[in-house]
Amino acid sequence: MAESGCVFCSIVAGDVPCVKVYEDMSVLAFLDIGPVSEGHTLVIPKTHFETLDACPAELLSKMAACAGRIARALVAAVGAKGYNVLCNNGKAAGQLVGHVHFHVIPRREGDGVFARWPARKYEPGRAEEITDKIRENL
Repeated sequence: MAESGCVFCSIVAGDVPCVKVYEDMSVLAFLDIGPVSEGHTLVIPKTHFETLDACPAELLSKMAACAGRIARALVAAVGAKGYNVLCNNGKAAGQLVGHVHFHVIPRREGDGVFARWPARKYEPGRAEEITDKIRENL
């Protein structure tokens, strides 16, 4: 099912061009038009789901398998030393297109991409409190 106004659905439909890396019956992978590194690829389901938690597990499994294959191929193709797989969900998390997708980003030592991870520490007891709340919502 396509979502009106979704650029990724338009890409799947062939109405918006892309540089395809891989395609099967349920998944499409293509180069990001605003790459953070050479070879930065997006892996999307052909069916519209806005976020990871809305996407059926079987389809997520297919996307994850594809992302792994893409990652292996990207590392070899561009001579990367590693890669990130990211999935932003919701505007607050940086999701720019409301269609679930994985970013597969080739990495090199010292490339400056994600140079600083803003790690923090929990106040005593706070980790357990949050864990209890998460478990209540599973």
